Amino acid sequence: MMNFKGNPAHKFAESPLLQLSLPPWRSRLMALLILGSFSLLIGRAFYLQIVNNDFLQEKGESRYRRNIEISASRGRIADRHGDVLAISTPMKSIWAIPSATSLTPDQSRQLAALLETDVKQLTHKLETDKSFVFLRRQIPPLVADQVAALKLPGIGQNKEYRRFYPTGEMTAHVVGFTGVDDKGLEGVELAFHEQLLGQPGGRSVIKDRRGQIVEDVGSIKTPQDGKDIRLALDSKIQYLAYSQLKQAITDNNAKAGGIIVLDARSGEILALANWPTYNPNNREKLSGAQLRNRAVTDTFEPGSTLKPFTIALALDNAKVRFDTIINCAPGRLTIGSATISDAHPHGALTVAEVIQKSSNVGAAKIAAMLPAQKMWEMFDDVGFGQVPRLGFPGEVSGRLRPWKRWRPIEQATMSYGHGISVSLIQLARAYSVFARDGDLVPLSLTRADSSMPQGARVFSAKTAREVRTMLEMAVLPGGTAPKAQIPGYRVAGKTGTAYKLEHGRYASKYVSSFVGFAPASEPRLIVAVMIDEPSAGKHYGGDVAAPVFASVMGSSLRTLGIAPDIPLVVAQSPQSPQSPKTLAAKAKL
Repeated sequence: MMNFKGNPAHKFAESPLLQLSLPPWRSRLMALLILGSFSLLIGRAFYLQIVNNDFLQEKGESRYRRNIEISASRGRIADRHGDVLAISTPMKSIWAIPSATSLTPDQSRQLAALLETDVKQLTHKLETDKSFVFLRRQIPPLVADQVAALKLPGIGQNKEYRRFYPTGEMTAHVVGFTGVDDKGLEGVELAFHEQLLGQPGGRSVIKDRRGQIVEDVGSIKTPQDGKDIRLALDSKIQYLAYSQLKQAITDNNAKAGGIIVLDARSGEILALANWPTYNPNNREKLSGAQLRNRAVTDTFEPGSTLKPFTIALALDNAKVRFDTIINCAPGRLTIGSATISDAHPHGALTVAEVIQKSSNVGAAKIAAMLPAQKMWEMFDDVGFGQVPRLGFPGEVSGRLRPWKRWRPIEQATMSYGHGISVSLIQLARAYSVFARDGDLVPLSLTRADSSMPQGARVFSAKTAREVRTMLEMAVLPGGTAPKAQIPGYRVAGKTGTAYKLEHGRYASKYVSSFVGFAPASEPRLIVAVMIDEPSAGKHYGGDVAAPVFASVMGSSLRTLGIAPDIPLVVAQSPQSPQSPKTLAAKAKL
């Protein structure tokens, strides 16, 4: 080997650097570290794959396994006889996984045509960053089958239910409706949503990269259908109420109206209808006016329909008797700076005739005999100023001001239904005190059991019967509502005609009403009618609302098979069993 700069050559193996020796422990440490690392890796692999493989299994399954929700069928809503008012029908919803969807122009056109949408809108939905989108919900199964036949990548479908309402607009305000997600939004659908809803189930499936189901693994949870609701509603009586109310609105060129039929014994709501109404099966062009359940959500000044309550309180407190004379001449009464007037001037009237003739002056004079607190407590006892608590959305309490703030003129006007506001459902329920011998019955939306509810005592039975006689006199010749008479049945009831309040002032617009019950000998049904802004020439409750009462009440009594309590033709002679004189004589006994 050649040397450099004259130095002797050395063998490479004899280099001093290579002759340096490392400590023995260092090599052993490195060996142990390498061995320990391999042991940790082996242990970790054993733990993940043998001992606890859930994590890796979950990550793996997330790539191909999906849990699909199985919708539960919403409970049915039926009337008291089992006739279906709301039922869920099977439908399909089409969805897409945008990242897995790749459609040709021809496929997009075919899909858009089946889904009844525009190609641009469909493309916009598929170009989203979302991992899942609905393309169309609640379509008929036949259309869904046509979509499935296209075998489009990333497009799937779920089974859903769509609510169908066989009775349509006739029961719309009672039954209500659900949204596209099967959630109750109005009426009974909202009030009983939790019972009707049910619990969805689920299935586990395996999907390919295109989102198509390739294997059904099995059921995770069985869906539980919602509970059925049996309403107190009678579909036949509901139809009578709805059709007669609609006709009355047309005949009187009115803005709106409402009607309620109650079972005086059980407190069940046999019918409730409003106009305007809507078709819950087609809600594309709904307005707020159509949706309002006016019988429950709207209040109005009830007018003379409140006079019986003022007089009942005076009878109960021995301030007057059935035949006490009240001087109503000359048909006007001035209190402070305000003057109360009768529609038709009267002279001396008995207390019974104050109801029969509907004298504002007479009612105001009787109210002046009563403490304001007593009147307020009585109004409160019959449910005015309180939410009915039926469960209907939008229930209102009405307006009943604290008695300490009443002025004498306000107490006088409230005696005949001005300065106080109520809903139609409140007014109908309040009249149960006269139909049930003085006790107030709780109302029920659902069919009651065989036992009769216990009412809350408001007036004595004697007082209730005396007022009932007065209300019978009001529908006879000489009263304000002869058009409320029904052949074969004794009827008791009261008219109401009140100006409407607009912007804090009374306008030349009216609310006409009538509330009554029959047969008066043993009351079974209570019917309350309200017509808002009649404008065809008549506006008194006896002309506008009483005929609706007579038609609905008469047909309902016959539908229920309730026997007549007077001959079909009764001559109104002084000796007639239903003449005012005969009724007054009986009341004195």
